[in-house]
Amino acid sequence: MYLGLLSAAGLAASLHLVPHPQSVDVLSCSGQVSAIPRTVPLGFDAGARAELDERWVGLRIGRLRTASGRDAAITVRHDGSLPAQAYRLTVRDGRASIESSDEAGAFYAAMTLAQLPVRSGGSWSVPCVRIADRPALQWRILSDDVSRGPLPTMRYFEERIRTIAAFKMNGYSPYMEHVFVSPTDPLPAPLDGVTPAQLHELAEYAARFHVALIPEQQSFAHMHNTLRLERYAGAAELPHGFLLAPNVPLSMEYLARIVAQELAAVGRSPFFHIGSDETATLGLGSTQSYVAQRGRSNVYAEHIVAMNRLIAPSGARLMLWDDGIENDPGIMKLIPSNAVVVNWHYGAEKTFEPYIQTIARGGLEQMVAPGASNWNEIFPAIDTALLNERRFIEEGKAAHVLGLFQTVWHDDGETLYEATWYPVVYAAASAWESKDVEPERFAADYPSAFYGVDDPVYTGNVSSLMLTLRLLEPQDYSYGQTDALFWADPFDAATTAQTSHTVLGTVRLIAEQVEQSRYFSNPPLHANAAFVMFLAARRYDVLARKFQIAAEVRAMYADALAHASTDSETTLRDLYWCRYWMWELRDAYEELAPLYAQAWRYESREGHLASNLERYHLAAQKAIQRADAFYRVTREYLTSKSLPPLESILSS
Repeated sequence: MYLGLLSAAGLAASLHLVPHPQSVDVLSCSGQVSAIPRTVPLGFDAGARAELDERWVGLRIGRLRTASGRDAAITVRHDGSLPAQAYRLTVRDGRASIESSDEAGAFYAAMTLAQLPVRSGGSWSVPCVRIADRPALQWRILSDDVSRGPLPTMRYFEERIRTIAAFKMNGYSPYMEHVFVSPTDPLPAPLDGVTPAQLHELAEYAARFHVALIPEQQSFAHMHNTLRLERYAGAAELPHGFLLAPNVPLSMEYLARIVAQELAAVGRSPFFHIGSDETATLGLGSTQSYVAQRGRSNVYAEHIVAMNRLIAPSGARLMLWDDGIENDPGIMKLIPSNAVVVNWHYGAEKTFEPYIQTIARGGLEQMVAPGASNWNEIFPAIDTALLNERRFIEEGKAAHVLGLFQTVWHDDGETLYEATWYPVVYAAASAWESKDVEPERFAADYPSAFYGVDDPVYTGNVSSLMLTLRLLEPQDYSYGQTDALFWADPFDAATTAQTSHTVLGTVRLIAEQVEQSRYFSNPPLHANAAFVMFLAARRYDVLARKFQIAAEVRAMYADALAHASTDSETTLRDLYWCRYWMWELRDAYEELAPLYAQAWRYESREGHLASNLERYHLAAQKAIQRADAFYRVTREYLTSKSLPPLESILSS
C-alpha cells in the first residue's frame, strides 16, 4: 500500500517511530511519497547532522550535504510560541521544515526526521506529513553503572550518548564509586579509570547532542573501594568497610576534593547526584555514639546538607536516592528544598504511587528511577523491566514528576551494556510520549527504529531470550540470577535440585533458534547489539547443556558401575563417554571466552575483563581435570575391574 493512501493513524503505525509523536497529519504530495530531503543550511545543528548522517549512511541513504540560503531542503525556524523541547516538523515534496522555540526542540525534530525514511521497491522515500510533538517529562536521563566491572571506553561512552539522544533522552549520568582518577587522590581508581580530562571531554561531547552530563559520585555508602586503602581506612564506619563515617574529618575532606574536581571537569551541570543509598550500617561502628546522641535521621540529613554546601556554588542541584527518605520522610524537612529525590524501585509492583506520594507530600521534586533488570543476568529480565518501567513512568507522568532516571546496574561485574538497549529505549519512549507505550506496539516499532530493519524476528529474539530466562529462573524462584547459574557446578546436588523444574531440552531449542537467526545477521544499525543477543543465546544453550551433561554422566557412570564386574566392554564404553562429555564441556567454555571478550572490548576498557575471562578458563580447567580423572579411573579399571564412587572422581 502506498504511504500516501494511509490514514493518519495507519501512517503513524506504519512508520515505526520511537518515540511516537503526539500527532501525525497526512499531507498531500505531488507524488505518492516524497523524496528524502538531503541538504541542510550552514549552521545546522552539528549534533543533529551527525545523528542523521550516522543513521542514513548505515541505511545506505547517504550523507547530508550543505546548501546555501533557500536551496537547503531542511530548514529550521524559531517559533517562540512553542514550549521548550517541542517542535513541529513538516515534510513534503523533498523538503523538511522544522519549527521550535529552542535548539533542543529542533534537534528532536531532526531525530524524528532521521527515522522517517521507508524502503519500498529498492528505494528510500519519506511520507508527506506534519508532525507536532513535545515530551511528557522534562528530563529523560540514563544512569549507567560504570563502577562494578564494565567501564566504557571513550568511543563507547560517545556511542551510548549518541544513541540515547537519538531516542530523545537528554541526560547521561555515569554512576561512580571509585573510578574517577582524582589528581589528588588517584589510588582508589582502577588504572584505566576516568580522568578529569575524559570527564570534561564527555560533558562537551554530550552537549553537542543536547544531553547533560550528570555525574553521580557516591558519597556515603558503596565506598569500599576507597576505604579498602589504608590511606582512607580511618574514614570507615566499619574496618575497611562500605560506608564513610560522616563525623570523621577525613571523610568530608576527601569528598570535598573529589566533588570539586568532578564539577570542574564537567563544567556547568544541572544536577550532581550524591548517591547516599543503602546506609544500613550507619551507627554500627565508629559513629555508634555519635548517631545515638544526634539521631540517625539527623546524621543522615546533616551529611546531605554538608554535600550541598560543596555542590551549590556550581549551580548544580543536588540529587539523592530516596530509600533513606522512604524510611523516614521527616528527613525532607532537614535537607535543602531544591534537592531532587531519585525514586528507585525495580520490581513489577502493582503500584508505585505510595513512593511517589511520600516524596510529593514532602514538597521536594523527584524523578522516577526504574531499572533495566539486567544485573546478574545473561540477558535482561525484559518482562520485569517493562512492567517496572511502564507502571512507574506512567504513574510518574500522572504525578508530574520532574523526569525519568533510568538505571542500568552491573552488580556482578560481567553484564554488558549492549544487552540493555531494549529496556532503555522503551523507557526513553515512555518518558517522552504522553500516552501509555504498549509493549506490543513498541515491539513492532523497535526493529526498524533501532536496527534499521523491518523484521519482527529481532523482537521475537528478545521474547525468546526472556522465555529462556524464565524457564531457568521463574519469577517466584528464589535462587536468582542466571549469571550465577551459568557458573554453578552442575554436579552440585543443591544446584541440580534448583534446576529440576526446568525442561533443559526446551531451553536449548529456544536458545538455539535465537542463535541460528542471529548467526548471519548484520543489521545496518547497532549490529553489535544483535551479536550480544547471539552471545546470550549461546550462553543459555551452554548453561542448559552443562546440566544435561551432569545428568548424562551420572547415568553413564551408574551403568558402568552396574557392569563393572561382568561386562568390561560396556563399562569401558561408559567411562570413555564420561570423559568425552567433559571434553565437550571444556570446549564449550573455551569457545565462549573469545566471544565474550569480543563483546566486552566493543564497549569497555580492559581492566575487569581478565577476571571475567578467568571464569571461563577455570570452568574449562575443571572440566579438563574431571576428564583426566575419568582417564585415570579407566586405566585403573583395566587391572582392578572395580570402580570408585562417582563423587570421588568429581572431587579429585
